[in-house]
This record gives sequence, structure tokens and C-alpha cells, in this order.
Amino acid sequence: MGIDEKECQNDEFVKIINGEKLLKGSKPFASVYAGHQFGHFVPQLGDGRAINLGKFKNYHLQTKGSGRTRYSRFGDGKAVLRSSIREYLISEAMYGLNIPTTRALGIIASDTYAIREYKDEPCSIVLRASSSWIRVGTFEFLARTKDYKENIEKMANYLINESFEELKSEENKELAYQKMFFELVDRSAKLLSLWQGYGFCHGVLNTDNFSAAALTIDYGPFAFMNYFDENYICNHTDYEGRYSYKNQPYIARWNLLVLANALGCICNEDVLKDYMKNFLSLYFKNYYELMSQKLGLEATKSADSNKNLIDNLLLAMQNAKVDYSYFFYALTNLKSFDKLDIILNSTINKEPLLRWFELYKKTCEEQNSSFESRFEISKKVNPKYILKNYILQEAIEKAENDDFSLVNDLLKIAQNPFDEHKEFERYALPTPLAFSNLQLSCSS
Repeated sequence: MGIDEKECQNDEFVKIINGEKLLKGSKPFASVYAGHQFGHFVPQLGDGRAINLGKFKNYHLQTKGSGRTRYSRFGDGKAVLRSSIREYLISEAMYGLNIPTTRALGIIASDTYAIREYKDEPCSIVLRASSSWIRVGTFEFLARTKDYKENIEKMANYLINESFEELKSEENKELAYQKMFFELVDRSAKLLSLWQGYGFCHGVLNTDNFSAAALTIDYGPFAFMNYFDENYICNHTDYEGRYSYKNQPYIARWNLLVLANALGCICNEDVLKDYMKNFLSLYFKNYYELMSQKLGLEATKSADSNKNLIDNLLLAMQNAKVDYSYFFYALTNLKSFDKLDIILNSTINKEPLLRWFELYKKTCEEQNSSFESRFEISKKVNPKYILKNYILQEAIEKAENDDFSLVNDLLKIAQNPFDEHKEFERYALPTPLAFSNLQLSCSS
């Protein structure tokens, strides 16, 4: 953002994060929105502990955990250190993986405590930034206001100006709103393919947590996949598995249909819903292209032989019980089919993957694909490091004892996940079984 790093280390910057100092032109506010939470509509939600400070270089700055707002309801407006570190690191990790996301600019500890899950926890504030904080739930709220048509139109204009600038010159407003929705559908399909391809589970994909600009937003009980399980549920309050890993693309589609309904007062809802028929096909196209690249194969082949290969791999991984990200990194660096032990020895059941490797070898021969060419393709999409929850927990436990060294180290890894970090080689190994696919709570 063009800020001298030395400036970020002085007391003035801390005062900005802490809400003690206002920047010139800042008019702080909290946003209201509604939302479908686990499928049930709640007419008023909002920034219960987030304060918007203003816009700087196309980023909206926001403090999270900085106190109560009019939308706090029964909350205390605070954020505990545990969840703040998780969001601070993972938003930068997503950026390092080239996944559209909100960003984290800074984090400060606090001498205050909050009660979470029947115990006192130290608090913290995160200064975060985003090109947009508008959600599907923002439109849901406005759709139920007195002057709903005027308000929805104002918000759509604002969103176009903020996140769909190419449509600002469109003179036909209704057409502009339709194109905005079409572009959001396309971007969201791409975003979900990246989530699934990298094994990211959001955990609580309510409409109030779903970005109207196709960004990863609101990091709560998230997780990166450890040992592959398509039915993995990372949020222990998600009793029905609504937001399980395999359901995420379908929930995204559901959320976008909710938005189409809200936009129906300013453009033809039937046209929007008709375009939504493309969502899953767009998602699968992007997904199989990415997965082809993760296997080191040409993405253009994904419509035929690669699709079958990928589907079989997921089934084999499920049955073999193999660490998802480790498998792909090890595959990237595989030099011979005679040296599969580095992958197979990390599984619980070798046979499913052994059978899959026969299919993979045959496909590589058919496509005249060499180990060298596969390395060049896959090294760009298979990181060595993924910040899994057990790794984050190590940093949290140190930080709760006033040692932030690992938080700073993990930030460097998060921002450079494809690089070598010799001191932290163990984080590139398969997740220890005791820490695999744990569930987290929304409590933060």
C-alpha cells in the first residue's frame, strides 16, 4: 500500500489500529446487513465488532475486535487473540496462494479479556483491508427496507463503482446490473474452484459471510484439508453438514440465487436465474483445469481423460487416507514411478493409490508428458506449505504467553508458500494424525 514499514512500527500506527487516532478524512461506521444463517433468515445482522475507517488506495480499512457497535446485539464487540491470529495469518496465506481474499495489515494484542466457551481469553484487534466489504446479506437487508428499490439501486451502483469498474460506462442501468451479477457468478465459480482445489473449508458460508465481490471473507471456523475427506465438516456447530467441503460449491450457488432474488426489483430476476444455470458448469470447468495443473498435466485435456483421472484420484485419496496438500507437493517433486514410497508411506492404505498411479502413468504416456514438464506446470499450484490448524495453534499458544515470534515466522511462510523455509520443514510433512481434520467452533 506504499506505507514505509518503519511507520508501521511506531506508536501512531498502533493508535490507528487501537481506535485512538483517526486519520484525516476518516468517518468511522459499522455496516448493517441481514443473512441466511445455516439456511434460516435473520432480518438484521451487521458489523458487531468491526469498524470501517475509510478508504485508502482502493482498500477499505477496518478494525475487527475494536468494541461494541449498534449491531453487536448481545456481543461484547471484542475478538480474542486466538481467532485474530488465525484471521491475520490465513488471509495472507490465501493471498500467497493467489486466492481472492480480504487482507490483514496489522494485529495488536490487548490487556483485556473476554469470556469464550466458559473461559477467559486474551483479546486482540486486527486491522484488515478489502476492496469490498459488501455481502449478499447487504442486499438482503436493503430488499426489506421501506424504499427497497431505491436502496438496492444505490447499493448496486456503489458495488459497480467499487468492484466492477468496467461497467461504470454502461448507460443502460438494468443491463449494467445484469452484467454485474453475471460477472459475480463467473468470479464466484472461479473462487470456489480454488477453494476446492486447495482443500480450503470456509466453515460458515452464510449469505452474510458471502462476498458480493467474490472474495474470501470472514474467517471463522475455517480449515485446510488434512487427510482427504470430501465429507469433512470443519465447524462443529454445523450439525447437518450444510457447509461441508463437498457442499461448498452448491451453497455458493444457493447464496447467489438469494442475491438474484434481492436484485429482482431493479432487473429481470428470471434473466439472472437463467444465467445461474451456468454456475456449476463454470465451477467444474475451472476446478478440473486447476486439478489438471496440480497433476502436472495440460489443463486443456481436463474435459476428457483428465476428468476421469481426477475423479479416480479423489476416490483413491479418500480410501487411502492421505494428507491432501502433502500428496500434491510430493507428486510435483516425483522423479520416477519407481520411487512412490515417499507418497505411499504416508498413507494408511496404500492399495487405492497404487491402482491410481497405474492410471496416472498411462495417462502421462498418452499425453506424452514427462516428469520435467509436469514439474514445470505443477510447481506453480502445489505449495510446499499450507497453514493447517495445528500449525496455527502452535503460534497461538506461544502468543498467549507473549511470544509472537512464530506468528511473525508463519506470516513469512504464508506470504511465500512455494518457497523453501528450511527451519520449518516439519510443517511441510503430513499432518500428525492426532491433529487431523479437527472441528472448530464459531466462538471467537
